[in-house]
Amino acid sequence: MGRTNNLRRRLRSHARPGASGNQATFAFRLARAKTGRLEASYKTKGSRGSLSATRHFSRAFKDAKSRIRCMDVRFIKEGHPVRQALLEIYIAICLKAKFNDFDTH
Repeated sequence: MGRTNNLRRRLRSHARPGASGNQATFAFRLARAKTGRLEASYKTKGSRGSLSATRHFSRAFKDAKSRIRCMDVRFIKEGHPVRQALLEIYIAICLKAKFNDFDTH
């Protein structure tokens, strides 16, 4: 999900047990899907902080980070920035990657 210059660091940030919702954004999206809390909010109610404070969401978030730690990962190295962007879009469409929707949440 996405591009990075340091894949190992990026995966660690998504899977680290103590990572916050801003550090482990993929895990946070998985937890949103699991709990049905799909809509992002910039208000206090429904914010990342308020969701993380609930036991149900907190558990789903913890489980998502654990799930990511167990995932098999494949990567493609592409040096050209425009081809990187196009490749990411192409792969997301071909694989029907529902968590890579290019929306700004």
